[in-house]
Amino acid sequence: MTASEFQFDERNLKAAQRVFSNRLLFKLALLLNVPMDCLSGMRIKKLNLDTCHVTVPYRWLNKNPFQSTFWAVLGMAAEMSCGALVMIYTHKTTPSVSVLVGRCSGEFVKKATDTTTFVCNDGKRIAATVKKTIETTEPQEVTCQTTGYSRSGEEVSNFSFTWKMKARST
Repeated sequence: MTASEFQFDERNLKAAQRVFSNRLLFKLALLLNVPMDCLSGMRIKKLNLDTCHVTVPYRWLNKNPFQSTFWAVLGMAAEMSCGALVMIYTHKTTPSVSVLVGRCSGEFVKKATDTTTFVCNDGKRIAATVKKTIETTEPQEVTCQTTGYSRSGEEVSNFSFTWKMKARST
């Protein structure tokens, strides 16, 4: 396959986006595929081909003994803010693309004591990586950054996820 041959199918991109953007379909998808995410109350507030905003509330089920959101709950929401973008671009590609989180790191800046919103703006970089893995059939990696903010706009935490991608043989 030459570099100019692969193009994303707009219908597939829009279909994946619809599932993530529809509150009921998203909840159902979480319940069936990642039930812990569903239990946390996570929601996608904004999603397009460039950016994703995911919120997770501070509530009894999500808190730790230190009266803040448990770090793993923050990590799940952070991963979803990048992962939703990855899933949009890998949904029904031909050939299909295998995806794995290869590395993850996080920094906690402030206690998360209310709703935290994670923002990932790496959609273009993810798209370029998916396209490259399909065109070259070589494994590729992309590292995405996401930052969590409190309701007042203060930085709560930031995460980095390295996504490993590989085109499956047809």
